[in-house]
Amino acid sequence: MAQGGGRSPFQITLGASERRWLKALTRRGTAEHRQVTRARIVLLAAAGWANRAIARKLGLAPNTVSKWRKRFFAEGADGLCDRKRPGRPRVFPAAVIAAIKAIACELPATRGVPLGRWSLAELRTEVLATGLVDDVSTTTLWRWLEEDPIKPWQHRSWIFPRDPGFATKAAVVLDLYQRRFAGQALGDDEYVVSADEKTSIQARCRCHPTLPPGAARAMRIEHEYDRGGALAYLAAWDVHQAKLFGRCEPATGIAPFGRLVAQVMSCEPYACARRVFWVVDNGSSHRGQASIERLQGRWTNLRLIHLPVHASWLNQIEVYFSVIQRKVLTPNDFLDLAEVSSACSPSSIVTSRGRWRSTGASPKPTSTGCSTAWTNTSIPRKPHKHQA
Repeated sequence: MAQGGGRSPFQITLGASERRWLKALTRRGTAEHRQVTRARIVLLAAAGWANRAIARKLGLAPNTVSKWRKRFFAEGADGLCDRKRPGRPRVFPAAVIAAIKAIACELPATRGVPLGRWSLAELRTEVLATGLVDDVSTTTLWRWLEEDPIKPWQHRSWIFPRDPGFATKAAVVLDLYQRRFAGQALGDDEYVVSADEKTSIQARCRCHPTLPPGAARAMRIEHEYDRGGALAYLAAWDVHQAKLFGRCEPATGIAPFGRLVAQVMSCEPYACARRVFWVVDNGSSHRGQASIERLQGRWTNLRLIHLPVHASWLNQIEVYFSVIQRKVLTPNDFLDLAEVSSACSPSSIVTSRGRWRSTGASPKPTSTGCSTAWTNTSIPRKPHKHQA
């Protein structure tokens, strides 16, 4: 035990858990220095050291050691935390701060300002123009708005369902996902297919090679590119059998969607199924009663189920399209449309091979029959001007 100083009236006895916590705090590399120092004071005090001896060892004033020994003795671990300080009195009255927050919550047009939304600098200009304050910094404005939080420089889009039959139509689709239709369970020979189109998938051939990520460096994509055209990707997803059917077309339309339907319905088990329910949105390729008559007239076991207007998010194929966009098509780094069609094929997606291409020949697209079916539309390749 170190010598020096009188015996403190605040003798500390640590439990096993408290001792482990304090020792862990002194060894934690991310802990604040002041917290580590306070933990060492308590550990030495619990070991029987006097205040003056602890102060000499840690290079502190004896009053500082006495303060934290007393705080821990009275409050335990909570006593080692800083107490809230009153700080400098507020310069701006609460009423003024509330008025400024109210301005931030208004659309700029209501105050005659030709802006779509406020930035901090523009909000400051408006606040000064109103005469609420003589001067205020954008940092202070940000701090006030952050308290609530209010972020007038951001926006989120939303849409209100305007289909009068929204609940009824949505219930049909949700029941089908649960393998029920019209109150009855679906049989083993009945299937649910979710289908849609993903438009304008561009082939952007970068003017310089894409570089993979390296040490302290993100992947680098050349900003300039040559346009290689665009394709539409049509896909159908068997909700319960986890089968994917897809094809690329030069454009969307009634005929391309009809080819996707034929691709699925000509295969087993769909060709001989009792019923195959196709869940689609209200796109022009399959909209309204005309599409029902056209498709159900050709395929007698097909039942076309339309989603409510503005409810494409109920279509499960949209989840797949989201994965394709994030994992395969971003960034659009393709030599030509043949590479786009190859990348969208189910076999390419499953293998998930990296693409570091800007020169050389691309792999040939595959073409298979049904099940995880993929149909290539034999899109001609255009030589790239940067190829040697």
